[in-house]
Amino acid sequence: MKAIQIKEYVKGPEDLKVISLPDPVPNPSEYLITIHASATNFFDLLQIRGKYQHQPAFPWVAGSEFSGVVLRAPTALPGGRVPRYKAGDKVFGASQGGYATKIACTEERLRPMPEGWSFFDAAGLFVTGPTSYAGLVVRAGIKKGDWVLVHAAAGGVGLAAVQIAKAYGATVIATAGNQHKMDVARSFGADFAIDYRQSDWPEQVKKLTPKGRGVDIVYDPVGLIAQSMKCTAWNGRLLVIGFAAGDIEKMATNRILLKNVSVVGLHWGMYATMEPGMVDKVWDGIFELMSAGKYRGTCFTDQEYVGLESVPAALKALGGRDSWGKVVVKVPQDGQSKI
Repeated sequence: MKAIQIKEYVKGPEDLKVISLPDPVPNPSEYLITIHASATNFFDLLQIRGKYQHQPAFPWVAGSEFSGVVLRAPTALPGGRVPRYKAGDKVFGASQGGYATKIACTEERLRPMPEGWSFFDAAGLFVTGPTSYAGLVVRAGIKKGDWVLVHAAAGGVGLAAVQIAKAYGATVIATAGNQHKMDVARSFGADFAIDYRQSDWPEQVKKLTPKGRGVDIVYDPVGLIAQSMKCTAWNGRLLVIGFAAGDIEKMATNRILLKNVSVVGLHWGMYATMEPGMVDKVWDGIFELMSAGKYRGTCFTDQEYVGLESVPAALKALGGRDSWGKVVVKVPQDGQSKI
């Protein structure tokens, strides 16, 4: 197979190289999958530099999210269970080694391809969809009539959050860093869009809400909780999703008390360990939205990336904030990595 293997940490994506490796040998409880598309993530940029919380032992194949076709199903699942997927089934998922033409993966890291979806769109679904759904539905209890502020709304989790909020009957105010990204957020259903580079964005948000009361839910993958409290309503819920801006905030807790708000964390990656029963419920909810036509793929389409050799360029676009949505690389189906 072709793959991007890490033998030592690199300075950046421009140092990544595609090489030929033996096909992965799945253990009896793993699937062997041919990858047709691979999605990029910020944590990939950290991992190749040795700065992520999960660093495999050298050598390892970079990447995580993917979509593809099952080549071989497991021969022995725990408890004698029958494999959910068979050879030829289309799936998407996330597991270490997504920047390759083949991958070995366990069943809990896979989901069936949504009906009518392409490999391209499905490759970027496994992380963003459930993060936004679990945050808004499970943690924030979104309901019809809520006003929701989505920061970095043109990003991968942002566009997922916009769609989920609209599906639940909320009014969505999106923030983004330039006009093009604001337009993208609107194209995915946002009712209003604001440039959060303008210093008075909290006042702009507040003025949009009924009687200037503020928003009911803040969805924040950036690190803007403290500023967002200026435009949060009484009984508001502020969701801590991540810190894309780079700084981890320190908060004045008296403001949480005085505004009667809740600041709630969401660590989707730990649900499989800490609350496994919730994982299927979240995915069931997402698939319902997709079946109803209320959730579509969020892949970046301004530029096309084809072949594993284009992974460095895709990662640079992601890291440089030059993209929106999910930046996905198409992996040619013949197994040959080419541009």
